[in-house]
Amino acid sequence: MGAVPVGSIPSWPGEEPAQALPALAANCQAMAGMADDAPLGGSGPGSTPGRWRAFCGELATTPPEGLQRLIERRLVAINQGEGRMTGYYEPMLRGSRRRSARYPVPLLRRPAQPGSLPARAAIEAGALAGQGLELLWVDSAEDAFFLQIQGSGRVVLDSGEVVRVSYAGANGHPYVPVGRLLIERGLVAREQMSMQAIRAWMRQAGHRAAMALMHENPSYIFFREVPGASPDTGPPGTLGAPLTPGRSVAVDRDFVPLGAPVFLLPQGGPAPRIAAAQDTGGAIRGQARADFFAGWGDDAGEQVGAMNLPLRLFVLVPR
Repeated sequence: MGAVPVGSIPSWPGEEPAQALPALAANCQAMAGMADDAPLGGSGPGSTPGRWRAFCGELATTPPEGLQRLIERRLVAINQGEGRMTGYYEPMLRGSRRRSARYPVPLLRRPAQPGSLPARAAIEAGALAGQGLELLWVDSAEDAFFLQIQGSGRVVLDSGEVVRVSYAGANGHPYVPVGRLLIERGLVAREQMSMQAIRAWMRQAGHRAAMALMHENPSYIFFREVPGASPDTGPPGTLGAPLTPGRSVAVDRDFVPLGAPVFLLPQGGPAPRIAAAQDTGGAIRGQARADFFAGWGDDAGEQVGAMNLPLRLFVLVPR
């Protein structure tokens, strides 16, 4: 996997390369507050913020139409090989700061207690009750479950206020994909599996069956409120930069440094494009694995609900 000129990447520069500038600028802004030798992930060129200082310095004065030329001059491409691209988004839920008959389902803060934490079924049965962990209350256990899968979202209160919530930790239990369980039991065909298919099965099977299925995934996610977040940007990713719809991806930082530009070459779905490695995820594993951030709301959810595409991934690093 040697370095090659960026211009030799198939389909380079992809769809509207200038639109990647805000995401790459957000990477640079996040890295500006880090030590030169802070670990970003991966190895070799691009694995520490110090290696990005020169590129980021030029990026700050580069107009959108000059981004392609700057990348070609300053960076080289590392072919990560063949992998998969899935997608994620920011769901929008309805909720309240107080429990009521309409809003009975809590979103919890992470407990301060050390040691092991209960599994999902025990938590949802009240194992952590009485500790003041309730951050918000929402109207749907199913929606709260899918919010945990996505890791961040927005909760619209009756007052019209929009509260942003983001991943604050997990209970340490293994993640079990409920879609896989439905396939193994012959309840949903493999070729039809998607987030929408899981939701449809839950509606048809009823709330009790849906809860039983969700409890087979013992992993449970805790949240924190993100104050002052702009409604026009996505949630902060692992790097600390706000995610940009269509231009941010989650990667496996064992192989891909956070903060690096990447070039996505999927088969089907979104067109080839420059994007920014800004986030990570428990299910994102492998050197050519990417999770594509589509934005927020129902339209974004529809776009990524069934996304699982063959992908060639290139990481762009300093010469």
